[in-house]
Amino acid sequence: MTNLYEKVVIVTGGVSGIGFATVKAFLEKGAKVVIADYNVEGGISAEKKLKESGADVIFVEVNVAEEKSVANLVSKTVEQYGRVDIMVNNAGVGAISKTHDLSLEDYNRVISINQNGVFFGSKYAIREMLKTGGGSIVNTASILGHVGEAGAFAYNASKGAVNILTKSLALEYATKNIRVNAVCPGYVESGMVNKEVLGDFYDGLVARHPVGRLGRPDEIAHAIIFLCENDFVTGSSLLIDGGYTAQ
Repeated sequence: MTNLYEKVVIVTGGVSGIGFATVKAFLEKGAKVVIADYNVEGGISAEKKLKESGADVIFVEVNVAEEKSVANLVSKTVEQYGRVDIMVNNAGVGAISKTHDLSLEDYNRVISINQNGVFFGSKYAIREMLKTGGGSIVNTASILGHVGEAGAFAYNASKGAVNILTKSLALEYATKNIRVNAVCPGYVESGMVNKEVLGDFYDGLVARHPVGRLGRPDEIAHAIIFLCENDFVTGSSLLIDGGYTAQ
């Protein structure tokens, strides 16, 4: 088992939701964490609050759809902490649209963030991990990388790609002591996914999960911790979905 104490961790999309829960989960393990996000105001606020509680954390602005921005993120992490031990490629967006109405611009936006962002994050993190003898990468995929959903063509495509590229990377770097896994959450309670915002549609989402509720960000975060601690897990896409895909 890998001890996460003082490991250097990057979490993209780290300001809110699953990302912020993951930041806190790693800090509880004694890790040093880089909060990476395009939300500068939220990132600065999160960094300040966490530092006040004694956490070893910094915020770095990033646009995961841009290779130079991700390269800069990893460079600043190494400048601050000397290495990268764990990369959590968590940043993502969705686009709900009938496919015949989906613009190429909206399709490319989803692919560039959800899929290319994982490529860029993995590429530059791996370069550093090869220098220091290994590491761990966890990609946030989705149940919608395993099953289709009408109106979610671009999101389905991007998350399906994340699942298979996770396996490809795991095989490519297994002998280099770099493990690559993915988490595949079901629907998770968040600022935009709750009863108040979604109304009756929310009840329909809950009904799709046999456990009778949506997930919580901390439940996904602790699955990410498990994948980083367990040295015998690589190439896995771990479903955390309240039974959604078991039906």
